[in-house]
Amino acid sequence: MFSNLDPPPETVSVNKAINTQEVAVKEKHARTCILGTHHEKGAQTFWSVVNRLPLSSNAMLCWKFCHVFHKLLRDGHPNVLKDSLRYKNELSDMSRMWGHLSEGYGQLCSIYLKLLRTKMDYHTKNPRFPGNLQMSDRQLDEAGESDVNNFFQLTVEMFDYLECELNLFQTVFNSLDMSRSVSVTTAGQCRLAPLIQVILDCSHLYDYTVKLLFKLHSCLPADTLQGHRDRFMEQFTKLKDLFHRSSNLQYFKRLIQIPQLPENPPNFLRASALSEHISPVVVIPTETSSPDSEPVLEKDDLMNMDATQQNLFDNKFDDIFGSSLSSDPFNFNNQNGVNKNEKDHLIERLYREISGLTGQLDNMKIESQRAVLQLKGRVSELEAELAEQQHLGRQATDDCEFLRTELDELKRQREDTEKAQRSLTEIERKAQANEQRYSKLKEKYSELVQNHADLLRKNAEVTKQVSMARQAQVDLEREKKDLEDSFARVSDQAQRKTQEQQEVLETLKHELATSRQELQVLHSSLETSAQSEAKWVTQIAELEKERGSLESAAAQREEELSTLREQLESAQIKLANAQESMCQHTKDQRKRLLAGSREAAEQEVQEALSQLDEPALISCAGSTDHLLSKVKSVSSCLEQLEKSRSQYLACPEDISGLLHSITLLGHLTSDTILQGSTTSLRAPPDPADSLNEACKQCGRTTLAYLSSLEEEGALEKADSTAIRECLSKIKAIGEELLPRGLDIKQEELGDLVDKEMAATSTAIEAATTRIEEMLSKSRAGDTGVKLEVNERILGSCTSLMQAIKVLVVTSKDLQKEIVESGRGTASPKEFYAKNSRWTEGLISASKAVGWGATVMVDAADLVVQGKGKFEELMVCSHEIAASTAQLVAASKVKANKGSANLSQLQQASRGVSQATAAVVASTISGKSQIEETDSMDFSSMTLTQIKRQEMDSQVRVLELENDLQKERLKLGELRKKHYELAGVAEGWEEGTEASASSLQEAASEKE
Repeated sequence: MFSNLDPPPETVSVNKAINTQEVAVKEKHARTCILGTHHEKGAQTFWSVVNRLPLSSNAMLCWKFCHVFHKLLRDGHPNVLKDSLRYKNELSDMSRMWGHLSEGYGQLCSIYLKLLRTKMDYHTKNPRFPGNLQMSDRQLDEAGESDVNNFFQLTVEMFDYLECELNLFQTVFNSLDMSRSVSVTTAGQCRLAPLIQVILDCSHLYDYTVKLLFKLHSCLPADTLQGHRDRFMEQFTKLKDLFHRSSNLQYFKRLIQIPQLPENPPNFLRASALSEHISPVVVIPTETSSPDSEPVLEKDDLMNMDATQQNLFDNKFDDIFGSSLSSDPFNFNNQNGVNKNEKDHLIERLYREISGLTGQLDNMKIESQRAVLQLKGRVSELEAELAEQQHLGRQATDDCEFLRTELDELKRQREDTEKAQRSLTEIERKAQANEQRYSKLKEKYSELVQNHADLLRKNAEVTKQVSMARQAQVDLEREKKDLEDSFARVSDQAQRKTQEQQEVLETLKHELATSRQELQVLHSSLETSAQSEAKWVTQIAELEKERGSLESAAAQREEELSTLREQLESAQIKLANAQESMCQHTKDQRKRLLAGSREAAEQEVQEALSQLDEPALISCAGSTDHLLSKVKSVSSCLEQLEKSRSQYLACPEDISGLLHSITLLGHLTSDTILQGSTTSLRAPPDPADSLNEACKQCGRTTLAYLSSLEEEGALEKADSTAIRECLSKIKAIGEELLPRGLDIKQEELGDLVDKEMAATSTAIEAATTRIEEMLSKSRAGDTGVKLEVNERILGSCTSLMQAIKVLVVTSKDLQKEIVESGRGTASPKEFYAKNSRWTEGLISASKAVGWGATVMVDAADLVVQGKGKFEELMVCSHEIAASTAQLVAASKVKANKGSANLSQLQQASRGVSQATAAVVASTISGKSQIEETDSMDFSSMTLTQIKRQEMDSQVRVLELENDLQKERLKLGELRKKHYELAGVAEGWEEGTEASASSLQEAASEKE
């Protein structure tokens, strides 16, 4: 036991095992940690020490922690997994953090942490599997609970587990310089040491995967398990290569014996291949004496050992030379002249020789033990190689037998094929004669069936009569027995009453005679019935013989009928082949017609494209209206072509509509291209170039669409979306070339205002609903600071949406008041048409508000998901405030200054501004709360390094200030251009109803 002041041995071992030195973890420290988990039945002490280590800042500490933790999961107490589950999320975060480093131990730590997380998840889902994965076949069957679905899922999880193991294996090998002997260096051994645990896991996972796949193939079809086989082949190749590379490293040769996988993977489609599978066994030799594994002897133990050796030597000396307490029997001091000091020197010299011999003997014992262990390892290797060679020999013998069987089968098939070819000609020759015989045999067969039915009916009647006769015989026998019984009873009674009733004796004798006469009559009738029964039996036997002959004749006719049916089937197959060839001919003819019409349409389109740059078109000029009508005709032709194509795919015989539509499409497309070219001559330069390019693009897409109609497979996938997009582009350019004012009719402005205001209200309602959904989803999935920030941001967005909703409703009320006060006797539509500029301003403002709400909800959704930027949400809030300010300014133009609705509108506008400020404030607060500030540690930097960092920071500040100035200039130009385009679109040049002061007020509010 350790004292209160000294730390527990497990704590010391954890600190010694997980250190910053780039050397492998010592086995004795890891073993002490494992024994500690068994002693305390858990891993609380281990995690209490690990939580104080800076694993997130030191890659070497993290790497050694992963190694020790892997050992504890494998060999520690089962409660280690339960105590470690609470730290699973921390391991995942640490893995993602180390994954950002691509050099050194960073990437290795990330992959190792993913492996440990996968191991914990696997053992949590499958508690039957121990940490070291050692299970018997019976335990493996019990883990699947005899359910094929459980085995299927268990195999998938094993594949994922093995893939993580192989990923770590491959990454460690890629990080080493294999051109040098890295396994003998401390740095190389530090990276290779955890692979021993990986090799142990991989051997068991490979064995269990093979057994489960054989079990699945015995229960499920092979096509269902094709993905499992592909994934197994990939992992088998990687594992075999890594085992081979590991076995060549000097570091592994003295620590572990790595098994070798077979040359070819198991054949899961052959169930007998399971008996050929040999489970890979990893052999770990018994640990030899080393500086790390030698027991540490205390000073008292050494002193006791010296005293013991001294006593033992004294006893042996006394036994040989006599006791030193005796009176000097040899008289060394007097006779030989040897004093006591020389005797002591002799004893010391003997002591030294004995100690030297003892050390040599110990060394010889150690060497002999080491040699024995090496020989045992060599013997196990030779035994494994012998087993592998025997397995390969059996496999080669089986393959040879299998190939011989296949060769005999091929020879037999070849002979059968030759016989079949010879008999085929004879069958064709007899086919015609058999057809004539078939009709005659069919008639005879019908007659035989009729006769057979009649005989069956007669047989049923005879059987019924026989059963009746047998029943009558049974009744006669029963009556005879009754009479005999009654006669016996009467005779008994007569004998008993002979003395008492002498007077009735004569009467009884008369009755007895009468009974005997009746009995004789019954006997005669019984003999008659027996004779008739014999006759019936003979008749029944004759009928049975006749029925057997008829059944044999019917069976013979059935055989002939089956032969004729086979001949009829061969004739039907020939007829089907002829029909198929006829259908193929018709299909080829349809293909030629389709190709001809397609080539004609392509030729027309290509001619139109080639005429675009010819001088003959320069003198022509077309109208925009005619171009739009052509575009409409092409669109309707495309719709008709799609219908015809669908009809052709449903019924290939109906090809006339498709041919007509293809020809018409080529003609109309060429006319549209030429008309677009002539229309561009009257257009300004920029729209003219755009129109020409759109016409060329339309021609090219039409040619591509027509070329896709060549094959039937492509005909089903043909898509005219590109042509429709080109037509839409041509139509849009044509509508721009129309005179201004023709886009929207004056009488439609009133309806458009109502529609836009309704659309804005709908957009705001949808945005509010989406924000509520996002808030509920965040409450269900997020916790802690993130949930608090999301609730604050989404709550402020909801308040902003409510304020905008109030503003839109107030704006509607004010517009109704303006229309009612200003229209006089005119209708609202006439008022809107009369004040078209003001109406267009309202429409533009409503569109801007609805668009801003939708964009802000999208930005908030991305921010909640962690994919967006807080700045986007702030900019969207400012844009919504500016759009509402534009709507207020447009509404104030024609409103009375003392209007109550105007006051409510201004109050609602201030509410929107306050809600916008709340959104911006909550966004800034959430951003500062979520963002983590990196700690700046300059303690390890020198003066020169600090000066260099200071210069780099100054350069970065100047660059950012320059970029900020450029972005501000760009923003100013964009706003200037936006106002110019908005003025042109809404008619601010002259006759506008909106004053300059209103525009300035909207701009200031937007700022």
